[in-house]
Amino acid sequence: MTLTKQPVNRRTDYDGASPFPETAEDAPVGKAQAGLTTAIVVLPFVALGIAIFLGWGRHITLTDLLMAVAFYVATGLGVTIGYHRLLTHRSFAARPWLRVALGIAGSMSFQGNVIDWVAVHRRHHAFTDRPGDPHSPYRYGTGLRGQLRGLAHAHLGWMFIDDRTSAERYAPDLLADPAMVRVGRAFPALCAVSLALPFLIGWAITGTLYGGLTAFLWAGLVRVALLQHVTWSVNSLCHVIGSRPFTTRRHDRSTNLWPLALLSFGESWHNGHHSDPSSARHGRERGQLDLTAGVIRLFERLGWATDVHWPRHDRIQRRRTDAPRPAETDQGP
Repeated sequence: MTLTKQPVNRRTDYDGASPFPETAEDAPVGKAQAGLTTAIVVLPFVALGIAIFLGWGRHITLTDLLMAVAFYVATGLGVTIGYHRLLTHRSFAARPWLRVALGIAGSMSFQGNVIDWVAVHRRHHAFTDRPGDPHSPYRYGTGLRGQLRGLAHAHLGWMFIDDRTSAERYAPDLLADPAMVRVGRAFPALCAVSLALPFLIGWAITGTLYGGLTAFLWAGLVRVALLQHVTWSVNSLCHVIGSRPFTTRRHDRSTNLWPLALLSFGESWHNGHHSDPSSARHGRERGQLDLTAGVIRLFERLGWATDVHWPRHDRIQRRRTDAPRPAETDQGP
């Protein structure tokens, strides 16, 4: 795992509308890393086109559909419960075996190794929508052209910039955890397993190579593509489109975007999350679907999760945009 330190000094007089100042970290990544990132981003999307072409006029088999859903849910919850709410924000404590299992499931989503993912996300919260945020859609300003360019950057363009985040600074707790270090190092192998398992299961169920290949396509590559773009949409769309019923720190423009709630397992209640990052539930209003919080609740009842930070009614009321509040600051969490 190659890590470089992110410079500590950041501009503090940002006006909330201007493009972020350019830094040395804005240079493109090296050719090898760019090629690998391109493959991870493009190949699953190309597979979606192939799947549509092959399936045109035919029915998708129930086996492929059920496997795709199962792998989407397992790896998606690995990201939302494991990577995000447990390891990044420490919204609850988990038994060691569950902590490792969630780290493995999240790694199988093709979204980066667990330590780097956590470091980047913590940095995002420290500098939300101002200089220092690795994937803000306001990087190029708030004008129409800058906003469109910023959305592309926040969605996936940020992965092609050599702006690495220091795990030593943002995730020292995970670097000190031998189990998480091992999970992080196993990321390439876990990605391979994530694609090999659907193929092997499909082959075993159907008894044909074709059955294995269609399972690999739908429950492997297409599932990865969908989950990637749902997650990246939280980075991009959930800072531009949607409602902001709760107060956040200065310049933070996180929003709630209900159409993504089901596919993101509750992550698109992003304004609710940014108003209280350590909460185990992001959907604060009645009827806001948050499957991730529901699974954490199940873990709590089974005794697998403890010290769960559930939102308190008084805290929610104080953070509403129409409630009196103290002056906002630029200080990190």
